Amino acid sequence: MPHDHPAKSTRRKFLQTTAALSTGLAVERFAHAAGSDLLKVGLIGCGGRGTGAASQALRADKNVQLFAMADVFEDRLQKSLARLQQDEEIAGKIHVPKERQFIGWDAYQKVIACCDVVLLCTPPHFRPLHARAAVEAGRHVFAEKPIAVDAPGVRSFLQTAELARQKRLSLVAGLQLRYSYPHQEAVRRIHDGQIGEVVSLQANDFRGPIWVFPRQPGWSDMYWQMRNWYYFVWLSGDFNVEQHVHMLDLASWVKGEYPVRALGTGGRIVRTGPEYGNIYDHFAIIYEYADGSRLFAQCRQMPQCANDVAVYVTGTQGRGELRADRVQLRIGQDTWRYPGKANVAVQTEHDELFASIRKSAPINNGEYVAKSTLLAIMGRMAAYTGQVITWDMALNSKEDLSPPRYDWDVPLPVAPVAQPGRTKFV
Repeated sequence: MPHDHPAKSTRRKFLQTTAALSTGLAVERFAHAAGSDLLKVGLIGCGGRGTGAASQALRADKNVQLFAMADVFEDRLQKSLARLQQDEEIAGKIHVPKERQFIGWDAYQKVIACCDVVLLCTPPHFRPLHARAAVEAGRHVFAEKPIAVDAPGVRSFLQTAELARQKRLSLVAGLQLRYSYPHQEAVRRIHDGQIGEVVSLQANDFRGPIWVFPRQPGWSDMYWQMRNWYYFVWLSGDFNVEQHVHMLDLASWVKGEYPVRALGTGGRIVRTGPEYGNIYDHFAIIYEYADGSRLFAQCRQMPQCANDVAVYVTGTQGRGELRADRVQLRIGQDTWRYPGKANVAVQTEHDELFASIRKSAPINNGEYVAKSTLLAIMGRMAAYTGQVITWDMALNSKEDLSPPRYDWDVPLPVAPVAQPGRTKFV
């Protein structure tokens, strides 16, 4: 959900806010931090992922209620609400009358004002703004990945995560593999040295195309781009940020650190029409760590091609293969596989969020989701410019992808597709 104030001035305000935060800030516990009181849940962003998150939140606790919803599109909110109400297991936990169905640029503010827990599931561009507003209001947060599309957004979210920590609010991120029991056990074994020292990683995200909504007569620039948010860098961060962040985060978790520089390439050779906005359809990035080891990260979205979504780990004494649905380590001549039943990680992350609220034991995933988002942005910068981009360059970049203002009628020409060697680092 966008804000109704000029974007860039709002983002500057974000960066100024932390200076006002004091280490002596009084601990703030939300009224429903413990016990069995009703927790009112608000959904901000009613697309497919938002609908899924709401369903999982309602299954995570016995005494929760979907209390309010927000989107800029009325039809998307209504479709989401209808889909949720068709689920007999959670239908009794939904109470969103017309007066709490908020539509418009400021709708997110109205949800935050009346709910205890907010689910942030809009296009990633809006995550820093919504997270800051929710935490400042004392709300617990579920934030879908990625949490920004540019460095100013990452810096803002890091500030918000620290504010949540000071206020003892839970902030759970939608990088669900961190909540997968097989992945947790595999990473623990890798960190214990069972495959030796990690010397290289490979992160693949080869998959097919997704939806596109052709522009209709009468659609303004903003309306068309919001309907097709995935294909515009300012809204999605490009697909290596929006999607590949899962595998990049998994690789970073395995390695236990973030790289110091990146070099790579990318482009668009299949998705070339104007309906695909200004994002690439393939990336290949080489990340280098301080110890000289490397992460080779590739992603692609093309039809009729072989798919592969996994992180491959090479150690001095073995190797690992970590997929969403299969995790195994090769240790010498032996193969380890998780012996228990795999959990549904997207549900577990919500289970743990609500359990943390009940126990007054807040969870804060803010730092790693912000850094993994920056890792993806760093790779995009390297591919777009054709230059070596260091971690510090990426973190301190002044590139702000915000539009001039959030208004359906604002002229919003599509930014040109990046050309390596010509596109400059900002």
